[in-house]
Amino acid sequence: MIRVLVADDQDLVRLGLRALVESEDDLALAGEAADGLQAVELARRERPDVVLMDIRMPGIDGIEATRRIVADADLTGTRVVVLTTFELDEYVFDALRHGASGFLTKDTRPAELLRAIRLVAQGEALLSPSVTRRVVREFATRPSRVLRPHPRLGALTDRERQVVGLVGEGLNNEEIAARLVVSPATARTHVSRAMGKLGARDRAQLVVFAYQSGLVSE
Repeated sequence: MIRVLVADDQDLVRLGLRALVESEDDLALAGEAADGLQAVELARRERPDVVLMDIRMPGIDGIEATRRIVADADLTGTRVVVLTTFELDEYVFDALRHGASGFLTKDTRPAELLRAIRLVAQGEALLSPSVTRRVVREFATRPSRVLRPHPRLGALTDRERQVVGLVGEGLNNEEIAARLVVSPATARTHVSRAMGKLGARDRAQLVVFAYQSGLVSE
C-alpha cells in the first residue's frame, strides 16, 4: 500500500486529490495539509511514501516544507512531488535542488498523476525530458548562476561524468545508451554508480548536481 500525503491550501484541490487517491486499491491517504508547516508535521507523524506538495502555501511554502522533509533522517523513505500551476514556475528548480523527486502541473491527467505516484514510490524520479530541459535549464543557467561543483565530483570516472551530464539533459537510460552506443543495462549501471558516489537520493537530484557542476553542455 502506497501512503500519500496531500498538501495544498485550496480546499477543492485537496478534495480532488483525496478522491483520486482513495479511488485506487493500492493507494491510501496519509493525511491532508493546508499549509507548509502542517505538511511537515504530518509527514513526520505519518511517514507517508509520497507527498504531493503545492508550492505556494501560507506559513512556509512548499519549497521550505520539502527541504525540511528531505532533511529529516526519519523520512528517508518519503518522496516529494511538487505540484505547480505552470511548467515554467520559477520555483521548480529550487524545489528540485532541495530534494523534490519531481514535479507535475496541476492540469496533469488523473491517470498520469496516479502513474507518477507509483513511479516515485518505487524510487524513480518524475523528469519528463522536455520539461526537465526547459524548466531546469531556464532557471539553472540564468546570468547570475554560479557553478558549485559537487565535492565528490572527482570520484566519478570520465564516463560517469558524461552520463551525469546526459541525465542533466533529461535523457532516460535508453536514450543515454543510444547516445553512447552501449546497452541500456550498462547505462543504468553508470547512472546508479554515479548516484552512489554523489550521494544522490534519486535521479532528480542527479539532474541538479549536473547543472550545478557544469556537466551539461549549453
